[in-house]
Amino acid sequence: MDRHNSRFRWFVFASVLFTYLFMSSQRTAPGLITDQIMLDFQVTATTIGLLASIQFLVYTILQIPMGILADRFGPNFFLIIGAVLTGLGTIIYSLATHEYILFFARILTGTGDATIWVNMVLILSQWFSAREFTKLIGITAMTGSLGFLLATVPFAFWIDFLGWRPAFFSAGLLLCLCGILLIYVLVKKPKQPIFVKKKIQREKMTVILRRVFSSRQAWALFLCHFGIVGTYIGFISSWGVPYGMNVYGMTRTAASQLIMLGLIGALIGAPLASWVASRLDMIKRPYIVVHLILLFTWSIFLVFEGNPPYYMVTILFFIIGLAYGANALTFAAVRQSFPISESGIVSGFANTGGFLSAVLLPSIFGRVLDYVQVVSGSVIQGFYYGFFTPVVFSVIGFIGVMLYREKRQIQEENLKEH
Repeated sequence: MDRHNSRFRWFVFASVLFTYLFMSSQRTAPGLITDQIMLDFQVTATTIGLLASIQFLVYTILQIPMGILADRFGPNFFLIIGAVLTGLGTIIYSLATHEYILFFARILTGTGDATIWVNMVLILSQWFSAREFTKLIGITAMTGSLGFLLATVPFAFWIDFLGWRPAFFSAGLLLCLCGILLIYVLVKKPKQPIFVKKKIQREKMTVILRRVFSSRQAWALFLCHFGIVGTYIGFISSWGVPYGMNVYGMTRTAASQLIMLGLIGALIGAPLASWVASRLDMIKRPYIVVHLILLFTWSIFLVFEGNPPYYMVTILFFIIGLAYGANALTFAAVRQSFPISESGIVSGFANTGGFLSAVLLPSIFGRVLDYVQVVSGSVIQGFYYGFFTPVVFSVIGFIGVMLYREKRQIQEENLKEH
């Protein structure tokens, strides 16, 4: 089968993106039922924070190893098994009778989720020409935000209609069916092996890893992504909906609309940031503006002691999402700064920074919330002090973007040295 000219490649594209849509929705969907989990399982805000963090922790740990495994054995097996693991984790979550089972379910979901991005990109690069791939990768990136969008009002209605356990069970079942679909699409129909064994140069990989971990540029991008991703994903996956319900007295569905505003911003922010950077032919300056806007926006929550006017909150959530959408500039910077042979590893390293902050923020926020509520008895005060966490993380992201040296900046420095 001539993959690049086959009509079947569009069925591959649709199937893979459909799977990614539902897998990404399960990153943040549990945030819709935070209050229900606390009530049903009698757990604290700290435990909820850890529960939200564990999936991102597993995702973070597996990013670089997954890239190496995909190069070694091919992407088909890992994408298929990832969809199934995410589905099984979601089903177990819906059937849980104890908090330990909830943690186990989120670990399974995080393991499955960790397979998706690297392997999806590799699969699409196999089925599409370089020109088509460049056009389609933007749509692929936006699908993740559409998955987050799916996990707001639509899934909130589904929960209200069925109850949270049947809703999550049905989502898990659908993901398992996606895994079966991928077996047909990626293996059976094109008659491709599920494993593709390739020889890799272990010594060379070790040298590359050592060089990446000692690179100022790589660490700058790690910090950039740390500041912009976790402040958004970490918050909406755990405390966004409870914030609207507890501080503004909103229903779950109404509070999920706040999250949806952020996701709409993210959908706009991704192509907008790329367009601005390409028009200006630079990455650093627009990225500095993005990080400053993000820092300013989170700081407003502190100015109003955690309780800004509602109309302002809707604007703030939209702007936070808009800034998050610009995180694609991190990977544009990777492609500009590193050779193709190293860009995958550096992308994984930078992505690790982003999801490390998504691991830390829910836990820190939850611990602060528990402590302040015990001391003051005020939920609003708890959220006020909790908002110091995304502000600090945004400062770290700003430091990262300032440390980043653009290609032309490096060339100018080299000219001065000579």
